[in-house]
Amino acid sequence: MKTHDKADATNLTGLSLGEASALVRAKKVSPVELAEACLGRIERLDAKLNAFITVTAEGALERARAAEAAIQRGGWIGPLHGIPVALKDLIDTAEVRTTAGSGLYKDRVPSEDAEVVRRLKTAGAVLLGKLNMHEFAYGGSGVISYFGAARNPWASDYNTGGSSSGAAAAVAAGLCYGAVATDTGGSIREPAAFCGIVGLKPTYGRVSARGVIPLAWTLDHVGPMTRSVTDAALMLQAIAGYDADDATSVDAPVRDYAKAFGDTAALRVGIPNSFFYDALQPEIDAAVRAALAVLGKLTASVRPIDVPLDRDTTTLKAEAYAYHRELIAESPELYQPVTLERIRSGAEVSAADYIAGRRQTEELRRAVRKAFDEVDLLVTPTTCVLPSKISELLADLGTLRAKENLMLRNTRPFNAMGLPTISIPCGFTSSGLPIGLQISGPPWGEASVLRMAFAYEQATEWHKRAPNLG
Repeated sequence: MKTHDKADATNLTGLSLGEASALVRAKKVSPVELAEACLGRIERLDAKLNAFITVTAEGALERARAAEAAIQRGGWIGPLHGIPVALKDLIDTAEVRTTAGSGLYKDRVPSEDAEVVRRLKTAGAVLLGKLNMHEFAYGGSGVISYFGAARNPWASDYNTGGSSSGAAAAVAAGLCYGAVATDTGGSIREPAAFCGIVGLKPTYGRVSARGVIPLAWTLDHVGPMTRSVTDAALMLQAIAGYDADDATSVDAPVRDYAKAFGDTAALRVGIPNSFFYDALQPEIDAAVRAALAVLGKLTASVRPIDVPLDRDTTTLKAEAYAYHRELIAESPELYQPVTLERIRSGAEVSAADYIAGRRQTEELRRAVRKAFDEVDLLVTPTTCVLPSKISELLADLGTLRAKENLMLRNTRPFNAMGLPTISIPCGFTSSGLPIGLQISGPPWGEASVLRMAFAYEQATEWHKRAPNLG
């Protein structure tokens, strides 16, 4: 089956997931070659990027060999069969440590896989290891981790965004073909924007969160991070679907996302009248305005629309505290001080305030559906600010949360809404830092979101750029 030599390793890791999958299916490339190429690239580059916490090289090669043997026998089972991917390190993996980026869990080894891991294995994916993250997902910068900050492949002295920091860095740098991560206030989309990749937060309840260490149950979403929209669709296909054992999972039909792409001429795009376009840094504003001009040519209309908002963080604080309450009482010294302070802030939330916050979220999720009577999609900048230097973020931890709130300003509302939302590249700054565009749809509207994102991707060249890492 092997047709490439070691000199082709860089070319292999530069493939998209879909491209690699097609070669594997055609028996032109072996899953073992792909795994070896990724593991070699991790060994060569990760000391600079700090994207991985744990690399499971032996297990990855074993699964790759099994996939190769099955495919040779004609047993190809789908697009992820034999494809190396990685996992944010708050997703449980049986017999492989799951740390959540914290000293508290640095030696924690689960006995069972999370449901998304089970589904990835069923799809034949090769799991390379566990990815660095902002401690317990409680931050948008990615610089607070027991294992140190992950670094942006486009400029290693800049932050990746968070909390899925290692996932964004690993995918952008070609260390894996895709990653599964979580998003509570933007933790997939914001680092995707900062690192120039695709990040998809599905509808709340679309992907099982069972076996995923929570930040806030009401707001947590699980989704893919990839280098193309097609790849996001392929990964979502593998992990989406009802899980009867997950209280947050919803039994809703799952589309064939890989076939979601098509004509966008009838789609109506809404531009929120307030909030999302306020306080944009100039280069972001220019890039997004140019993207809207492209969308205007691809769709039926692009027009302003009013969208309800809820920026309250009561539910987030209360639910994070509920998970950690006993742990911080027993071992506060094992948390990073910044994380400990944030968790403890939830102790101040009363039961009445929490109940009111939950009710407000449910009312918002119902109210926002009315916007889609007038439009099919909402489009905003993913972030209003660009990545920052890691040294500057760490120099003044007293202002870090305020800076992170700006980073997450445009992503957080869509967690409260529970809508499917994707971030895709839409430009670069004069210094070479990526800029992201955010496309959101109605509940269970992942297919429309992917269709619009794919059409924009194909009409532009941004997704073809890659960081120069050698």
